[in-house]
Amino acid sequence: MAKKVGIISLGCAKNLVDSEQMLALIDDAGFELTGELENADAVVINTCGFIESAREEAYENIREAGLLKAEGKLGKIIVAGCLPQRVGDELLTTFPEIDALVGCGSFFDIVSALKRVFEGATVSLFGDIDAPIREEGRILTTPVHMAYIKIAEGCDNKCSYCVIPSLRGKFRSRKMEDIISEAEGLAMSGVRELIVVAQDTTRYGIDLYGERKISELLENLCKIEGISWIRLHYLYPDEIDDKLIETVAHEEKIVKYLDIPIQHVNDRILTAMNRRGGSKYLDELFTKLRNRIPNLVLRTSLIVGLPGETDEEFEELCDFIAKHKIERAGAFAFSPQEGTPAYSMPDQVEESVKERRVELICSLTDRIMNEWNESKIGRVEKVLCEGFDQFAECFYGRSYADSPDIDGKIFFDAPKDTPIGEIYDVELTEVLDGDLVGKIV
Repeated sequence: MAKKVGIISLGCAKNLVDSEQMLALIDDAGFELTGELENADAVVINTCGFIESAREEAYENIREAGLLKAEGKLGKIIVAGCLPQRVGDELLTTFPEIDALVGCGSFFDIVSALKRVFEGATVSLFGDIDAPIREEGRILTTPVHMAYIKIAEGCDNKCSYCVIPSLRGKFRSRKMEDIISEAEGLAMSGVRELIVVAQDTTRYGIDLYGERKISELLENLCKIEGISWIRLHYLYPDEIDDKLIETVAHEEKIVKYLDIPIQHVNDRILTAMNRRGGSKYLDELFTKLRNRIPNLVLRTSLIVGLPGETDEEFEELCDFIAKHKIERAGAFAFSPQEGTPAYSMPDQVEESVKERRVELICSLTDRIMNEWNESKIGRVEKVLCEGFDQFAECFYGRSYADSPDIDGKIFFDAPKDTPIGEIYDVELTEVLDGDLVGKIV
């Protein structure tokens, strides 16, 4: 009888793609995949190790798996991804119930790790994090109508607060023909929305072709029959050129939603973060984006409380958000990461101050988003139907303004036999608890 193996995927969408590739390898090797940890022969926990909260989530999942193992309800425990890559074999000392560690350079060795732990070995696999990207199949864990597509691995930006380059290696683009081939396969399987991800999508192609190729890649993706929406995440601001702006503005399949993590806008803070592009550049960029891409929705990520951040510098960030009416923003309190330059910076900001600044940012962006929602009342929007809510007795989905799992939903009335996974015209009638409500047209 085949051994039963489950997988828990933590962290970002890029990590999810790694998990889906591991699932395909495990399945191809003849193991039985299971969504139930109890009575599984092994579980693979694919972890994030970026910030403290992510590490704590990983530790909690390891502890829960360890309890099941101690009760005889779970076999082997394999911990993969960024946490073991960061902590190393120390993790085996902290959690002796772990049977194997698989670093970010060894995802494709997951079958070897499983076979060896089933033979009774304790395994540590830490391959080259700078190795060329291997092309492997995937088993999608997202709904059939949407999928993430990773176009590159690693990062060369060296932000002073970030450990990603030391965990994921240097920036490496996938070949364009491999990405297109994968996207065509996803479209044939029923995927309607492609979400393009990488640590830095705007840099795509510079290592392989000597120049940025993101615009050309997007133009080719737009030609694929069956794909209706293409969404862009993680664009580094100073890599956004006029060609990319023109492509986003004029390609109908590219949703007018850009995820551009700016982290801050104050020049001194940006310099301390080792970020390229100052306050003047960011102001001009966001003004240009608004002017050239009608109905654009902007998402960004922000870090508040970097060592030495003053009230005035924080207020400058708030003023920027208000001026450009940034609809979507994730604000995070600075988390000192050992091994980064920012870890030992003087003038660390008190936790209570950081938490208060996060609250103020969230309050500001909530007001902007509420105003945006109110402006949509009476309009008709394209909505990707994602399911039926039994409690609310209506369907729900997302418009171009909503990325899955991080943004809101649109709830709408429609005939009970309305197929899920298709895009419909929905007239928006009201705002309810921050979400939009409407009816199918």
